[in-house]
Amino acid sequence: MGQINLPQDNALMRAELPREGEFRNPSGCAISGMISTSGKRFSGEDIIRSISVMHDRSNGLGGGFAAYGIYPEYKDFYALHIFFDDSAAKHECEAFLERHFDIINLSKIPTRKSPAITDEPLIWRYFVTPLPTKLASSQLDEREFVARCVFRVNTRIKGCYVFSSGKNMGVFKAVGFPEDVGRFYRLEEYEGYAFTAHGRYPTNTPGWWGGAHPFALLDYSVVHNGEISSYDANRRSIEMHGYKCTLQTDTEVIAYIIDYLNRRKGLSMKEICSVIAAPFWQTIAQMPPEERAEAEYLRNAFSSYLITGPFSIIVGFEGGLMALNDRLKLRSMVVAERDDMVYISSEEAAIRVISPELDRLWYPEGGQGVIITVNGGDEKCR
Repeated sequence: MGQINLPQDNALMRAELPREGEFRNPSGCAISGMISTSGKRFSGEDIIRSISVMHDRSNGLGGGFAAYGIYPEYKDFYALHIFFDDSAAKHECEAFLERHFDIINLSKIPTRKSPAITDEPLIWRYFVTPLPTKLASSQLDEREFVARCVFRVNTRIKGCYVFSSGKNMGVFKAVGFPEDVGRFYRLEEYEGYAFTAHGRYPTNTPGWWGGAHPFALLDYSVVHNGEISSYDANRRSIEMHGYKCTLQTDTEVIAYIIDYLNRRKGLSMKEICSVIAAPFWQTIAQMPPEERAEAEYLRNAFSSYLITGPFSIIVGFEGGLMALNDRLKLRSMVVAERDDMVYISSEEAAIRVISPELDRLWYPEGGQGVIITVNGGDEKCR
């Protein structure tokens, strides 16, 4: 897959801004998320305001958002958001899509010009459904068919990258500070029942449009603060199942692990928490017998997907959000509730700017996931 518009000379890389790897902030990146448990749709304005409070956690090399419930008129179709280097790449990709999908609608993704966002690729949106003949001949279920097509485009068609592929949701990301990215994509004009956001700080990877968070496959999206020391082991294991890690970042592998464990292996989000942030063996030994048996099974059966290193993540999926820290809680995360809204963020200030008065606020323990769904309540993982 060709890289898409790696920033070289644009304003975001000038000397007055911190360059990749020049120094680190031990608090890492910024993440934020919010969801209405009643399924009420609300504007993307609030998520832009929330992430902008944590501006100093970012460096201008990446920002982005995932939004759920934003395409109700096309809710039965896959929404493909695609970056193109040029019109030749777009033509080749569209020819592939036409051979595999019925294209219901296509258009440029609306943006507004911003001096803070430069060197943008061509950014298009396609609402599609698999062609029945292609789907039948593939002998795959619909979601696996779409996922394989996404990997085919991203690895074999030079100059294009599918960065969002779910139903009734979309990812919007770029090189820039997250609040500028949100305004660039006119996110305040969208309404959804859940949003997540990310602001990037230096880690070990170059800043480019495809490498910004969120990372997504089908309906799953991930924003991540931290650094995965187990990346190579996780990557080798997940690539044995047909996934292709090509985006020059450790976070990509988390999205694929979530997809594999939930969609392909049938694990619940609660069980996934117990895999990627598995309890220590001494903790498992002290559990009641039934809980211990389940924890031992998950730890042994899916040991290759234990994620080590500091991290806090927010995972978006159809109908909900999941938030999780590493087992030692080496990255900050706070959760709060107000009426039917649940907020998750790296900092309390990013929640208070949206909802100064809260019904409840707490800091999840390391390895303790919080799962929020639109049909009410939150479920804590052991």
